[in-house]
Amino acid sequence: MTIKKVKSILFFLLGAISLLIGIAGTVLPVLPGGPFYLFAAFCFAKSSKSIENWFKSTSLYEKYVEAFLQKKGMTRREKIRINLIADFFIVISVFYVDILLVKILLVVLALYKHYYFIKKIKTIDRNGTEKRAF
Repeated sequence: MTIKKVKSILFFLLGAISLLIGIAGTVLPVLPGGPFYLFAAFCFAKSSKSIENWFKSTSLYEKYVEAFLQKKGMTRREKIRINLIADFFIVISVFYVDILLVKILLVVLALYKHYYFIKKIKTIDRNGTEKRAF
């Protein structure tokens, strides 16, 4: 088995796992599915052209990946939802970790995440036009 074949199989497995987590994220309100669909698209593109074409033909790709790539931003609702979910897990981690340095790093990570979502990712309305404020 060649290295190229092993890489192809590995990317396919990573893509399949990411796709399953993304589907769970679509159903479960606590898990954002979009980032997992983006990662699945990347992995499928690296695994083989036929798998990439299959994934691009699914409604999941059209709704989550293609919409994000075309709009080049997120709606305010998407940003708030993702931030609240991430903040929930960060706060839980801060309470359960006993190491002060890790707690500080988690808080810094949360603050940077908010900065990134507010300043770096464009806020768009549902029609895809850019808005100014978060």
